[in-house]
Amino acid sequence: MKHARWLGAVVVVLLVVGWALWSSRPRPGSIELIEEAPVADGGSASLTKTPTAKTTVTAATDAGVPEPRTGGGQVLANFGWGNGEGNLGHSTPDEANPEAPMSLTVDALGQVWILDQVNERLVKLDKSGKQVGTVPLTVQAGQDVVVAPDGTVLVLDRLVDKSVSVIGADGKPRGELPLLGKGMEEGGASTGVFIDGNDVYVEREHGDSVRVGSTSGEASKDRPEIPGRPAGDGRTYLTAGIVDGATGTVMVTAIDKEPQAHRFTRQFSVGQAVVALNALDADRSGVIYLGTVIELPGSTGEKPLFGIALFCLDPLDGRPLAQTRFPANTMPEETFRELTVLPEGGVLFMERTPSGPRVVRYSCGGP
Repeated sequence: MKHARWLGAVVVVLLVVGWALWSSRPRPGSIELIEEAPVADGGSASLTKTPTAKTTVTAATDAGVPEPRTGGGQVLANFGWGNGEGNLGHSTPDEANPEAPMSLTVDALGQVWILDQVNERLVKLDKSGKQVGTVPLTVQAGQDVVVAPDGTVLVLDRLVDKSVSVIGADGKPRGELPLLGKGMEEGGASTGVFIDGNDVYVEREHGDSVRVGSTSGEASKDRPEIPGRPAGDGRTYLTAGIVDGATGTVMVTAIDKEPQAHRFTRQFSVGQAVVALNALDADRSGVIYLGTVIELPGSTGEKPLFGIALFCLDPLDGRPLAQTRFPANTMPEETFRELTVLPEGGVLFMERTPSGPRVVRYSCGGP
């Protein structure tokens, strides 16, 4: 019975993490693995036009994916489980999924924000990892958080209130942006909240993103869409998917923001079976980060072993520049965004342990 419970817990983790980006996988007949050829003037063919020529997507394995580096990351902060200062919420109900902090993000000042929905609050850390404050949540079931350059905090509740809560830099509520409407018929179809300047976007099923309003708290009337999620460099829209999980083949597409033109579609093999993607963003310089949850050598049905392979991709063509590997979470708590990209480069990972969570920093080239 103990073995069955342990295996069940791991399966729950995989389902939760795998859901995070799995629906973005290419479906039969829905995407052709092609790259638009450059147009005559040296630019890229627009997404709104049919390209006059097509080439096969470049397979990074032809040039060789960089060998992974491993090693411990740098621990930024340690927490216990609980509701006081220095603790983060932990819920283990009998008839529902256990929960831990859903998401984390980093603002323009380098401060870390953790969505502690169990305790109905946001926990803020300074750059050194010291807790410097909390902000109460104004939604019932927050799952994702992002901070705008002006300090405005956006919290996504896709299941209960079905809105994006807007909280000013002073910690005071500015209102809520309705989630449902043009481009978003179901709250469960939203897969993340993102900022592009003063615009607030919600991603739909890991594909296009819908503008739901602004950081002032004003809802969007026409709700325009963009082709992907806005990246942290302010210049790119990104999408990604699993092409073939068994062979570890993944794909990333980058779209130039201005003008909206296809930059690249890159396909490459991770080297192990991929069960989920858990990060996709770019740092301030434009380097693209792709997080993959992989099945490790020696893994069996009775004893599955998993890790995270983090890739840094070239901003211009998606070529893998480096990768690092570190252990995946194996506890069963439900989370939404466990990896976030730092503006200066590298990522923060919310690692869960029996005694409490900790925030660990990794770079693509090692710790």
